[in-house]
Amino acid sequence: MSKIAPCLWFDGEAEEAANFYVSLLPNSKIDTVQKNIVDGPAGKAGSVLVVTFTLAGQSFMAVNGGTRFEYTHAVSFKIDCEDQAEVDRLWEALCANGGQAERCGWLKDRYGLYWQIVPTALPKYLGGQDREGAGRAMQAMLGMTKLDIAVLKRAYEGN
Repeated sequence: MSKIAPCLWFDGEAEEAANFYVSLLPNSKIDTVQKNIVDGPAGKAGSVLVVTFTLAGQSFMAVNGGTRFEYTHAVSFKIDCEDQAEVDRLWEALCANGGQAERCGWLKDRYGLYWQIVPTALPKYLGGQDREGAGRAMQAMLGMTKLDIAVLKRAYEGN
């Protein structure tokens, strides 16, 4: 495990969010749930204070801090997807129930976190040997919300 783990701030939704995230990816689990011992700004005694969880092998911590703070694009989580089916599945799950699709494979989930759902083939099309093809793929990507591997491939190949 890494010595560094992202800490996500919630207002009473830490356990719900952690359970949702671990349901999406293999090698994910809830590690610990710590409850408030006394009433305080983060909640009543007995309510969830901190959840530690592993998401695709990466450690995370979710804390119910008591006050809502908004996330920004300045920090996002990228998920590398092997195929279009994985892109589609994760996109739909993370956009559901109030999530918002954005440009170029970005989205904001229902808890306000920003994600990049990225096919592992993307660097091949955006950074390939064919500079004109890479330019076409870039233009195609700039017109997308959810990334479409077949469209990126066709753009790169000039079809």
